[in-house]
Amino acid sequence: MQQIKTFIGREDHTSELDDAVNTWIAESGVKVISITGNIAPQSILPTKDAGGAGALGGGGNPSRRFAPSDLFVLVTYEKG
Repeated sequence: MQQIKTFIGREDHTSELDDAVNTWIAESGVKVISITGNIAPQSILPTKDAGGAGALGGGGNPSRRFAPSDLFVLVTYEKG
């Protein structure tokens, strides 16, 4: 019977996500059927979080700096 395992990470920590997925595969001994992924759209950081002037010169407007996107990895597998 096929089952799924999900992993969530951030685009600025892709090596950690890679390690988590690869370690799980190696330690679980599963037969991987497929691996798919998705990256979420980037969100504009609020000015206070972006550390600079907003897109239109401050005053609480959003900044042009983007937050790191979320990564989603879905592994379809069968148990050994």
